[in-house]
Amino acid sequence: MSVRLKLTLSYTGFLLVAGLLLLGVVWMFLLRYVPAEAVSVRGELHDGMRGPGLFIPGRYDLWRAFAPKAAVLAVFLLVLGLVGGWFLAGRMLAPVARITEATRMAADGSLSHRVNLPGRRDEYRELADAFDTMLARLEAHVAEQQRFAANASHELRTPLAITQTMLEVARNDPGQEVGELVERLSIMNTRAIDLTEALLLLSRADRRSFTRDPVDLSLVAEEAAETLLPLAEARGTAVRTSGDVAPVVGSHALLLQMAVNLMHNAIVHNLPDDGTVEVSTAVGPQSVRFSVENTGPVLAPHLVATLTEPFQRGTRRVRSDHAGVGLGLAIVQSIVLAHDGTLALEAREGGGLRVTVELPRQDH
Repeated sequence: MSVRLKLTLSYTGFLLVAGLLLLGVVWMFLLRYVPAEAVSVRGELHDGMRGPGLFIPGRYDLWRAFAPKAAVLAVFLLVLGLVGGWFLAGRMLAPVARITEATRMAADGSLSHRVNLPGRRDEYRELADAFDTMLARLEAHVAEQQRFAANASHELRTPLAITQTMLEVARNDPGQEVGELVERLSIMNTRAIDLTEALLLLSRADRRSFTRDPVDLSLVAEEAAETLLPLAEARGTAVRTSGDVAPVVGSHALLLQMAVNLMHNAIVHNLPDDGTVEVSTAVGPQSVRFSVENTGPVLAPHLVATLTEPFQRGTRRVRSDHAGVGLGLAIVQSIVLAHDGTLALEAREGGGLRVTVELPRQDH
């Protein structure tokens, strides 16, 4: 049986039982004042005339008069319950039908459809709104994944196509110097490996498949600064770290990768031979703040808003050995979201970028 039929039968049964109980109460109430047998009292004589007598019906007489009316009422209640219950059940289940139709359309691949249930904010409205929110997020996620897959395919195809071209040139020109060919192939192979590792790291962060341990972000910042010190010295960039102990819970490896990516971008996207990178940590009542800001060219707000998109490299003007694969900030954003934090990018007035990460504070 369908849910509508079950509700109809439930409404009908409840109405019929309630009606019969009411009739039963009335019947029991009347029995208190009715004798078991009928009583007939003759009228008194008055001026030689006998007045009308008094007839008191018995219980059988009362039952004979009451039972047909009770049966008619029970049939009426049954019909009313079936018709009214079917109508009410249809009205109550109409929102469910709309949500079911939207679910079928989503299963067929149409994620743009929304329930948009009107009316008061009841349980059905909350369910429909939650379903619409889920569809919106799912649609955005699918679109992002499709765009990411297309960009990843393009980025991976580029070094492979270049490698194929170099191999064909070498095959057609046996006299070409082998050392130069090996060097260029090594560069292309390294770029493909870096891109593949970045994609795997991004996938790992998105799945949140990591062990959570207590981590001090201030120590992570110092470790990342030491790792990138040769790059900073080679580019003439000063890196300064400051701040208090910043306790959080998460993956030390991923949080270190987050700090390395942010500081690497801050060093590479900086003024040549005269840049600075400021790294600081701060502790609030509920969260821990990790900030990285650098000097550099003035950035437009619309450009800053796209920097966390995969394969968005902004206005990068750097040497090829530090060009990256365009996934640095995308990986940072995935790591931050995997740790239930927020990521904010803001262009500095004098040039450069300020990146702020806020993660939930963990008290030891």
